[in-house]
Amino acid sequence: MLYHLLVPLAKDHILFNVFRYLTFRSVMALISALVISLLIGPPLIQKLKEWQHGGETIREDTPERHRSKKGTPTMGGLVILAALIGSTLLWANLRNRYVWVVVLATAGFGLIGFWDDARKVKKRKGLTARTKFLMQLLLALGVLQIILWQPAANGWTPLLPIPFLKGWVLDLGWWWIPVATLVIVGASNAVNLTDGLDGLAIGPIIMAGGAFAVIAYLTGNFRAADYLRITNVKGAGELTVFCGALIGAAIGFLWFNCHPAQVFMGDVGSLALGGAIGTLAVVTKAELLLPLIGGLYVVEAVSVIIQVASFKLTGRRVFRMAPLHHHYELEGWAEPKIVVRFWIVSFALALLALSTLKLR
Repeated sequence: MLYHLLVPLAKDHILFNVFRYLTFRSVMALISALVISLLIGPPLIQKLKEWQHGGETIREDTPERHRSKKGTPTMGGLVILAALIGSTLLWANLRNRYVWVVVLATAGFGLIGFWDDARKVKKRKGLTARTKFLMQLLLALGVLQIILWQPAANGWTPLLPIPFLKGWVLDLGWWWIPVATLVIVGASNAVNLTDGLDGLAIGPIIMAGGAFAVIAYLTGNFRAADYLRITNVKGAGELTVFCGALIGAAIGFLWFNCHPAQVFMGDVGSLALGGAIGTLAVVTKAELLLPLIGGLYVVEAVSVIIQVASFKLTGRRVFRMAPLHHHYELEGWAEPKIVVRFWIVSFALALLALSTLKLR
């Protein structure tokens, strides 16, 4: 919004020329999202407490010590969505198709999560896994149709770049659609599974936002993309602003979600954030980098798959409890220790993912 109001004034005064720069607008989006989060957080948390009447917000499949968190309101992801989308609309070029693709994906997955959370609060029973998955699938396919609309005009192709290998790409053709759908839906559910300890899921989002900010900026810059031998997607650079807003919104929410949490993210936040980073990966042609950038989420999701498969096939459990963070809880690790150590791993994986850009 401000981009369209202030950039035209640059022809009259050089001061307004700064609003043309992605770096400036990305930093301002970060700051704006952080401020919005901190301002709306307290009143929204209070409203959520009143609405939920201190009801049960703890998942059943968690260690016993989580019972002490009973009464903590959920659906705090509304703070993230308001700050993220509001700040993006404020600072991004709204004529850019990819900005709307990511915003719509984030809002859409957030709505699915909101519906699920609202049912849990009112009826003590959320959406069935099948219903939730079907809605995620339809939403992801809708998002991909927007991306595929006139793809050649933006330099976008159904190619799958291979990390670490210079010039190696796979031309998936229409097979790209199920692959991209898996990336988006898988990321959304992986973040949802990780959201089980105070601050655990939101911390790696900050690292992922930073990594995708770099990738989006370089992917959208023809010279940088040519130098690094990565796919140039015209217009993808504008997603740097979205990534800045994502970082700011995540930091702002962490203020309220750090141990001991004042509010839980809920599905409205976790599904939306997972959908956001999955869509960012698809648009910026970083589908195979997402397992590194979001490595913690992948490990958490895989731990659940291994646990379920092992129990069904052999009747035995590999972990004391899944997802993985609950295993370490039952091993006696303190909650803050698990969270911080998982953050460290996420940071290292994000740096490793960025290093592949130069290695190519």
